[in-house]
Amino acid sequence: MSHTGLQLPRPDEAPLEEGAGVHTSSRRLLFIEDDDATRRALAEALQADGFHVVTAAHGREALEFLRAGLRPAAILLDVMMPVMDGWDFRYIQLNDPALRNIPVLLVTASGFSPETIRKQFGDVELIRKPIRYAALRETLRRVCGPDSSAA
Repeated sequence: MSHTGLQLPRPDEAPLEEGAGVHTSSRRLLFIEDDDATRRALAEALQADGFHVVTAAHGREALEFLRAGLRPAAILLDVMMPVMDGWDFRYIQLNDPALRNIPVLLVTASGFSPETIRKQFGDVELIRKPIRYAALRETLRRVCGPDSSAA
């Protein structure tokens, strides 16, 4: 197990997709996470499973990608981040008609109850850190559709 709390096999080296202006796909994800090691490890694992992953280090960077046209099948959102945290990102997302319907998986180590999380973040899936990768894949399959998860 790495210091990031992820138990992942090392996938083949593949460059992470950056930027926006890409079309919607059931296999395209936006992962917003400030911890570089966690962001890179999880993105690599998801790419090894056939997902196209765009990463952002904070909410403001993610909003730039979305406003430039990125439309992921789902957003994996950390809560505690510098520049723009998960709360502020989600508030802006919910108030933007073009972005409000993109499903969010809240990825957090916070001790908030699921009820508190949903009161503050709305209808989100909750993924606790340390991340159980099999559970994350199952949640992505449920949220994005059965063809979104490699078997």
